[in-house]
Amino acid sequence: MPVPPHARGYEDFGGSVGRTAADSTPDWRFLPTAPEGAPNIVVVLIDDMGYSDIGPFGSEIETPTLDRLAADGLRLTNYHTTPLCSPSRASLLTGINAHRAGFGFVANADPGYPGLRLELADDVLTLPEILRGNGYATYAVGKWHLVRDATMNPAAPRDCWPTQRGFDRYYGSLEGLNSFYYPNQLISDSSVIDIEEYPPGYYLTDDLTDKAIAYIKDLRAHDAAKPFFLYFAHVAMHGPLQAKPADLAKYRGRYAKGWDELRRSRFAAQLAQGLFPAGTQQKPRNTEPGYEAAEWDSLTPAQQRRFARYMEVYAGMVDSIDQSLGRIVDTLEQLGELDNTIVVFTSDNGGTAEGGPEGTRTYFAEFAHITDPDWIGDVPHDEELIGTAKLGVHYPRGWGQASNTPFRFYKGQTFAGGVRVPFVISWPEGLPRGEGDDGIRHEYTYVTDLAPTLLELAGLRRPSVRNGLPAKDFDGVSAVRTLRDPRAESEHTEQYSEMVGNRGFYRDGWKLLSLYEPGTDIDEPKWQLFDVRTDPTELHDLAERFPEKVAELAAAWDESAWANTVFPLLTREDLARRRPGEERFSAPVRLLPGTPTLERYRSQRLIAYRDFAIEAELAGYASGDEGVLVAHGDPLGGYVLYVEDGRATFGLNSYGRYDSVTTSPLTAGARQITVRAIVRPRLRWDFTLEIDGTPLARLLDQVQLVGMSPWTGISVGVDARGPVSWDLRERRGTFRYTGALRAITYTPGPIRVPRPAIEAVEREAEFVAE
Repeated sequence: MPVPPHARGYEDFGGSVGRTAADSTPDWRFLPTAPEGAPNIVVVLIDDMGYSDIGPFGSEIETPTLDRLAADGLRLTNYHTTPLCSPSRASLLTGINAHRAGFGFVANADPGYPGLRLELADDVLTLPEILRGNGYATYAVGKWHLVRDATMNPAAPRDCWPTQRGFDRYYGSLEGLNSFYYPNQLISDSSVIDIEEYPPGYYLTDDLTDKAIAYIKDLRAHDAAKPFFLYFAHVAMHGPLQAKPADLAKYRGRYAKGWDELRRSRFAAQLAQGLFPAGTQQKPRNTEPGYEAAEWDSLTPAQQRRFARYMEVYAGMVDSIDQSLGRIVDTLEQLGELDNTIVVFTSDNGGTAEGGPEGTRTYFAEFAHITDPDWIGDVPHDEELIGTAKLGVHYPRGWGQASNTPFRFYKGQTFAGGVRVPFVISWPEGLPRGEGDDGIRHEYTYVTDLAPTLLELAGLRRPSVRNGLPAKDFDGVSAVRTLRDPRAESEHTEQYSEMVGNRGFYRDGWKLLSLYEPGTDIDEPKWQLFDVRTDPTELHDLAERFPEKVAELAAAWDESAWANTVFPLLTREDLARRRPGEERFSAPVRLLPGTPTLERYRSQRLIAYRDFAIEAELAGYASGDEGVLVAHGDPLGGYVLYVEDGRATFGLNSYGRYDSVTTSPLTAGARQITVRAIVRPRLRWDFTLEIDGTPLARLLDQVQLVGMSPWTGISVGVDARGPVSWDLRERRGTFRYTGALRAITYTPGPIRVPRPAIEAVEREAEFVAE
């Protein structure tokens, strides 16, 4: 019997329906199923790791797992990415050029233009969405950085959180960086983990690895055949640099000869491995203002000793990443699945200059350098603390230059040092090496090529629609031909790049580049031209010799920029602007005890560049009441208000330097303990500590916490996660308040940036861009 026309709910049913089961035919809709034998896919993305930092690309750092994968697989020596974190991640996960995907910059801005939406549009398909639609399980761990910082908080829309963009499970940090001992906020699937204190021996890389392995084991316990996609986006090697004690000890004393010698030895290893043609020259030390690295032998013995410590930390972290990958490889071997797993290992951009010429005491101290270089200084209190949980250091840029051996410049620039990174791919069953194949591929490939390449290798189709909208086409092209045939030429023949006025355009072996100098006209590039077939390190500028080629490629860049929503070009100061709707983050707020730790960006808006007051409302102080009333921050910077031994104390951690003031004994029945901050010139604060409206103590002329500091958000009645004061944490733990705390109220004043501090604010925007 046919279904009556007025009946609803049967429209897409594939069987037949009568009035009873006896005269009906069932139809079961099955979930998408991957092709039989489809490979697992593991993509390991490292943060801020340069071309030469792993063994297969010339490093002395011990990376046995990567050595093994490269020996059995392939190395792409001419793989390029974008100059910064978020754009590279957007392109890798979508196969679409960064601006066209909405990520022309990192997700720490919101200038209001199409190429800088800083969120993926509804018509942008992600690789996990495609794979899940083809029957794959999809997992992500680690750094996301594809969510605007204003939407990282639990009250914000989750449209661009990982589980809304194709991942079945997610564990990690939405931020662009994090502490390795005290992450400010971790996400499980789509919820914040409300953790008060991390366990002894906690280390973020190990935590992420544990979770990735647990996802794989959980899948296999429930489904023996379903292929999976694991996107492991390490928070390392982004600053702050912190290594486990054993990994740090392993590299003690290994970098005493300095960065100049390290660059020489790594380049020699690269030539011996055949990564570059004979005759390739290494770039001499960067000498351009703002990018220069001192000659190692010109440093004092004390500087050399301290600077070498930073690199020991960095090497220990790279070693830790290899150990992490080794654990995943071991798991795949135990399951008998390594041979049919595609493993990709690469970086999002090159090594960085963010540590300045001398390194930083904490990563965020670079924001404060301009306010008082002599005070902030960044010489750690104790060199033994470099790389530990008590400091969040970053290396001097001389080590960033060594990381990018043999190229010019750093992360943030379009020259090779910023965009040419290592790439290893292994798939024993599907990409076996032929006789005489050394496993090295020199053809040009770009980050947008990864998604179409993986889909072709796995034999999967890409849908043309997402959420009812025509999906944007790939900009990348499959590199499968060059992977399978060492003689095949690249099908990716041209590519634009742009980052905060730095430009680049590649076509058929020619590369046109410009370095934007702040303060100059952003739309007047000073072009340099290189034939990277014979000059891969971009040393010999041919612009004057071939002006017609410059004109051709400049016109091509312009056309490509319009096609990919690169315009308008924005300076760092332009990128510092925010949408008006964010003003709500700086409205007064009353926080009740038990409120989970606030998200970092939300918390900062209450104090950044402004006067503010923090009022602790008590039901009445009683003798013996003690504990933390409010804490905001961690070892990288912050402040804490607590009661101990009958007195109130306010402590300020200024990028690793701690100062405090304490009141006289509290009287019984006291109801208000208030901290008032007043902005002073040169980005300073004066603090006053009041009891029931009476000023009792002052902490004057303190460097403001600016940029991304404090890193950990506001906690009420406890100093959660990372300690603001090491001494207090070691004595009292997280020190929950034992008295009757009714609420903590923040009353922010208007933003006040005195004229002498304008340069510091502009420097902040520049630092984030780098």
